[in-house]
Amino acid sequence: MTDRAPLPPYTAESAKEKVRLAEDGWNSRNPEKVSLAYTTDTKWRNRSTFVNGRDEVVKFLKAKWEKELEYRLIKELWAFEGNRIGVRYAYEWHDDSGNWFRSYGNENWEFDEHGLMKNRYACINDLPINKNERKFHWPQGRRPDNHPSLDELGL
Repeated sequence: MTDRAPLPPYTAESAKEKVRLAEDGWNSRNPEKVSLAYTTDTKWRNRSTFVNGRDEVVKFLKAKWEKELEYRLIKELWAFEGNRIGVRYAYEWHDDSGNWFRSYGNENWEFDEHGLMKNRYACINDLPINKNERKFHWPQGRRPDNHPSLDELGL
């Protein structure tokens, strides 16, 4: 098995790095690539959906990004201890009718000794927004390092 650094137990620095790596992965919108950050038997609760294992992660993410167009995400470290990390985040997207949303949430993550996420619990709320209320304008892909944080954006 290949390790996925940084590994637990996490420090403030390594937890922030882990969060940014997760954000970068999700902003790639590549379900197969993203799934490699999770154990083969990972368990998720995402809103009211339960996902079990990498194959279901790929299926879930493909469906998500077919619905959530022009998806852009910012994650920030909230708390950490040992092999667990708490994250808050926001992402913007639109549906196929051009309706824009900002989705807010928090996640609790638990990692195995190889740095793979074995449990992910996500709570998310969607807020309809007007296109001119968008705050995430970088080109699709990785968020630029100089882009404002959620705190700086007042989110």
